[in-house]
Amino acid sequence: MAWGLGFIQEVDFKEHVRKTILKYGEKLKSYDLKRFNSNLIDPVKLIFDKSVYKTSWEEIINNEIFRQRDKSNNNDIGYFHQNIFSYFDGCEVPQAGWDVIYRNKEGIVMPEGDIVHTIYVEMKNKHNTMNSASSAKTYIKMQGQILEDDDCACFLVEAIAKKSQNIKWTTKVDGKNVKHRLIRRISMDQFYAVLTGDENAFYKMCMALPGVIDAVVNEEGSVSVPHDTVIQELQKIAGLYSGCPEALAMPMAVYMLGFSTYKGFCQCFSEDLGAGDDAVLKRLYEYARQFEEG
Repeated sequence: MAWGLGFIQEVDFKEHVRKTILKYGEKLKSYDLKRFNSNLIDPVKLIFDKSVYKTSWEEIINNEIFRQRDKSNNNDIGYFHQNIFSYFDGCEVPQAGWDVIYRNKEGIVMPEGDIVHTIYVEMKNKHNTMNSASSAKTYIKMQGQILEDDDCACFLVEAIAKKSQNIKWTTKVDGKNVKHRLIRRISMDQFYAVLTGDENAFYKMCMALPGVIDAVVNEEGSVSVPHDTVIQELQKIAGLYSGCPEALAMPMAVYMLGFSTYKGFCQCFSEDLGAGDDAVLKRLYEYARQFEEG
């Protein structure tokens, strides 16, 4: 099947996807109970979520693992959105200063008719990720760039904008509404269109992306598949509470993740494993690891 993206070579796109997946790095490592609870989960929330959403323990634990992995994945997707432009004609992805700089000797026509030869870009993953202070700081930076170079425009590019747009960016600086025709707020699809001259360039990239991701993931040795053991370890711990009603055994195992030294909880667990309060959580992990040995 012919490669349908004229603005990036297939080999470059595939390599960029591979680099993005490798950025996941630490998140691809398997979760055991100790790693799962490294930032202390909220057992009460887990129990509420399981009951309210009517899911199994396996589902709710897997959802929490996914949430923990996902917390830092936005940075990896930000890498994808930003660094893909290093393969576009005329684009530079600097190490510092701006996220992307685009230069075109033929000139770039702005919506109001101005012609500039350089665009400086600040990129955000979502439209709502900037607070008022961050917005003001970014706008002032763009104002300074235009004062320094009157042959440029500055774009705030949003991967996930409220809608497709290329508009003057209106924000507040020192309590006053400010805007400038060369300081613009633009959605990712329209930014692709500015760079490539193809209004559907971003759409075409998105259509090519799933197949390329699958190809990279399925390459032998390309990506390690995590094997999480948290649910099995919790089930092993739940087996300690043979005197509890069945409906309470698993909640007790979950409670111990956050409440292992709390009054009542620590005593219950200490009686089972003979551990003092300060050693309860350590013993919990040690016991859980024994499930692999049968």
